[in-house]
Amino acid sequence: MRETVITGVGVVSSLGIGAEACARSLREGRSGITVDPERKSLGFRSALTGKVVGFEPEKHLSRKARKTMPEVGVWAYAACEEARAMAGLAPDDLRGPGTGVIVGNDSAAAATVEAIDRCRADKTTHMLGSGLVFQSMTSSVSMNLSTLYGAQGASWTLAAACSSGAHSVGQAALLVAAGLQEVVLAGGAQEINSAAFATFDAINAFSLRESDPPGAPRPFDKSRDGLVPSGGAAMLVVESLESARRRGARVLARVAGYAFSCDGEHISLANGRGALRCMEDALRRARLAAGEVEYVNAHATGTPQGDAVEARALAQLFGGKDVPVSSTKSMSGHECWMAGASELVYSILMMRDGFVAPTRNLEDPDEACQGLLLPRTALDRRPRTVLSNSFGFGGTNAAIVLVADRD
Repeated sequence: MRETVITGVGVVSSLGIGAEACARSLREGRSGITVDPERKSLGFRSALTGKVVGFEPEKHLSRKARKTMPEVGVWAYAACEEARAMAGLAPDDLRGPGTGVIVGNDSAAAATVEAIDRCRADKTTHMLGSGLVFQSMTSSVSMNLSTLYGAQGASWTLAAACSSGAHSVGQAALLVAAGLQEVVLAGGAQEINSAAFATFDAINAFSLRESDPPGAPRPFDKSRDGLVPSGGAAMLVVESLESARRRGARVLARVAGYAFSCDGEHISLANGRGALRCMEDALRRARLAAGEVEYVNAHATGTPQGDAVEARALAQLFGGKDVPVSSTKSMSGHECWMAGASELVYSILMMRDGFVAPTRNLEDPDEACQGLLLPRTALDRRPRTVLSNSFGFGGTNAAIVLVADRD
């Protein structure tokens, strides 16, 4: 099995457009959360949301190219372009069967709703045009990216709830390690609109702190009252170490361990045992002891039950050790299908720039967090070994271990 590395990252999120903007937000503890008036007008219980600000799609793709792409697809292309450039790859380098595209995505709600609304209004499907059929497919992002780059290898979308982005990167690493692909553009995409989140609002999953949007996501805090939905796109260039060295590319991190598990118990309530097993397996595959981990990017979304379950699992594995644990969702909100990918990007930026992001809004930690090191302000230390967790509905769990390059 070949060693697998990450040589480029790109991101469009509520924390900023591009890696540098996101790195500044993470270090400064800046929130990307706001209130969406449209959601209130639609009868949402909570109008809180992460928001992508200042993105100009026409600067990235022509109107013709965007015809078959949902908004989130253009975000993903922008993230891919940033990652490609960072990795030192030319567009033609991605053309051919050696390159794959795997994207974590679990919805295409906006385009689907638009098609049905227009059909009902016009009493015919003839006015829908050809673009909406591609926009409304869950695989829209991966198929558009493969077409734009001429990638002829793996081309699919992985749907695994809020673990989708992490599983996509993990699967990409497995394909590269096995020699089945030379390079994979892997990541996650999450639309930010009312159609995508109405059903989540219906199950009372969201925080109600509308009077203080930046203070709303409160992972691990006793006063947490729910998550804040968010989204965007995050993409990573995954390739073999041999390929990176041959090109003279800078290695941002090695994918040392990837593990997956399922609770196999309850469709929405995690039991913690699957998460613990997943983390232990990822460390075992990376040949690392818990005490050797220098940072944990927790899944913690700010929900009362989910955070407590994860905290207990983390405490069982890392309790009493000098291992900082934080949730970047306290700033970005919960980026759902892309979260596993974006949090890998955020972790890599910390490894590159020499800091550990805090958990914003953490004032009174939950009792379940006893024994955990939970920084409330950024730490000036460079983590060289990182564990990133992603857990989702259906009990699906993913854990990825990144280590800094030895050279």
